[in-house]
Amino acid sequence: MKPTKLGVIIGNRGFFPGELCVRGRERILRALQQAGLEAVLVPAEATRHGAIESLAEARICAELFRKHRDEIDGILVTLPNFGDERAVANTIRFSGLNVPVLVHAFNDDPKLMLMGNRRDSFCGKMSVCNNLRQYGIKYSLTDRHTVDPEDALFQQDLKRFGAVCRIVRALRGARVGMIGARPAAFNTVRYSEKLLEQAGITVETLDLSELLGWINRMNDTDAPVKAKLEAIRAYTQTAGIPEKSLFKMAKLGVAIDKWMTDNQLVATAIQCWTALEEFYGVVPCTLMSMMSNKLMPSACETDIAGLLGMYILDAATGQPAALLDWNNNYGTDPNKGVVFHCSNLPKDIFTTQKMDFQEIIAGTVGKDNTYGTIVGRIKPGPFTFLRISTDDLNGKIAGYCGQGRFTDDKLDTFGGYGVIEVPNFQALLAYICEHGFEHHVAANLSECADAVAEALNKYMGWCVYHHR
Repeated sequence: MKPTKLGVIIGNRGFFPGELCVRGRERILRALQQAGLEAVLVPAEATRHGAIESLAEARICAELFRKHRDEIDGILVTLPNFGDERAVANTIRFSGLNVPVLVHAFNDDPKLMLMGNRRDSFCGKMSVCNNLRQYGIKYSLTDRHTVDPEDALFQQDLKRFGAVCRIVRALRGARVGMIGARPAAFNTVRYSEKLLEQAGITVETLDLSELLGWINRMNDTDAPVKAKLEAIRAYTQTAGIPEKSLFKMAKLGVAIDKWMTDNQLVATAIQCWTALEEFYGVVPCTLMSMMSNKLMPSACETDIAGLLGMYILDAATGQPAALLDWNNNYGTDPNKGVVFHCSNLPKDIFTTQKMDFQEIIAGTVGKDNTYGTIVGRIKPGPFTFLRISTDDLNGKIAGYCGQGRFTDDKLDTFGGYGVIEVPNFQALLAYICEHGFEHHVAANLSECADAVAEALNKYMGWCVYHHR
């Protein structure tokens, strides 16, 4: 994953001690390094105390940010003292950057409240936020109004803000691919390309006939086909899978890879059900699992909106996401349920996994045409869930997110599956049904719902319910 880089503005106000800015700069840089974040800030000698106070200093910092505009994912405003609110807002405006902004203020020490040591950052933060709002600049806050850079709480703030920045960066200008038409029986995966395009997300489409036509030109002995076959065997257990089916998967993978590369795509949603099985003779699940595991998510049933949920979770955490069905109750426990797919889940989400045939479709097209699923049980532990949907009736992008945990409760079934526990689950299920959301949901093994909700609501302007 590309390193997350923040432009840093150190606020200053002249009648407060400049030494606070000098020491504050060092402390903030250490905190960023500890959080795994990179920094772009004016050299210490370029401005008074290496901070930003005057109009001229705002210009200097803004020019630096402009030079690094393609690298900067967000801006950290930090106030070792009260800070000059106009200089902060001007710097961001002059830079032309449209990225998330985090406003941080240092703690005062009650024993050091005379003019030589007092900060008044508590108050200055309010003034900075007031000016940012006047300038129309969106911003985020730390969990506590003031917090020391060395505090573990600030590390959590930076972790959350880094995820917010990565989500926004990933979505703006994203290009995703849809292979095949929406399956006729799945009205639930309808979506608006126009609403997504308006949000900066482009959908490139490909007809299945073109994909299969490219495959027909391939030979088993082609180098890319042999390389893909070896990658499949290295990825999962293939014992008992016919060689003919494995070669079909390899050719399908080569064709999809080339199309994605040629069109600069970051993710795909594939028709699958049931044309590929009937007319080509395999399921694409293994290939989709391989892509998802490499943070190039792939969703079934051409669910582009569900795919975006996977993509967002990938961006937030650097961990692969799966697209699941909210599928079954688990006994009579109101806060537990079963999630399932047939499956194309990334292998890193499983306890153990192997390649198999698709038991559901096999009843229609025959077992020999359905090899290629990746089956197993999802690891126990915390997870974040996310559903994105285009609300065409109201002309907006909507969704919901939250957190829960995968349990180790006993369950005997097939496909890719897990037992989940979500606080106040019945209220979430009612919300899903009342608002007409789809039965698919993206999930990964992380806890990032706070960052997801903030990125999508505040910076993307979507309408995402945060379930708690």
